Amino acid sequence: MVTGSLASSLQGEPRSTHDIDLVVAMTHAALPDLLEAFPPPDFYIDEAAARAAIDEKHMFNLVSIAEGDKVDFWMVTEEPFDESRFSRKRTEEVLGLALAVPSPEDTILAKLQWSKETGGSEKHFIDALRVYEVQGSILDHQYLDEWAARLDVADPWRRIKEQAELL
Repeated sequence: MVTGSLASSLQGEPRSTHDIDLVVAMTHAALPDLLEAFPPPDFYIDEAAARAAIDEKHMFNLVSIAEGDKVDFWMVTEEPFDESRFSRKRTEEVLGLALAVPSPEDTILAKLQWSKETGGSEKHFIDALRVYEVQGSILDHQYLDEWAARLDVADPWRRIKEQAELL
């Protein structure tokens, strides 16, 4: 599932980014196929880091050597929010490609989490605000209120609603 800035750009206000964030349910058995699909010297994947990420439910990178672009593979965890947002993903067509993307509500919540985890990053907060502004009329506010409280992002969620009302 595409997540991060690419997801918020699709659902809110587009902005440039140098990486693609994917939430994946990857196994050790699937790793050789990924390594074969993106071989050196054009690409770099630290196989040991990838194996550790699969075991520890963390992340690893794929880097394009020529362009310097990267893909962050985030392992889906057994955390309730991760399970919820992964189960709620939907398919959207983008430039002829079918992409699995989170619901706009889950994009907002994930961006608020990232803002909190990075010490109040305005970049992630603004991404969440822009998704809210674009998707506002179709959002499930009850879902957002419940998860914002559970994820301890109720204050920035309230700030998004207040700022959007001022527009």
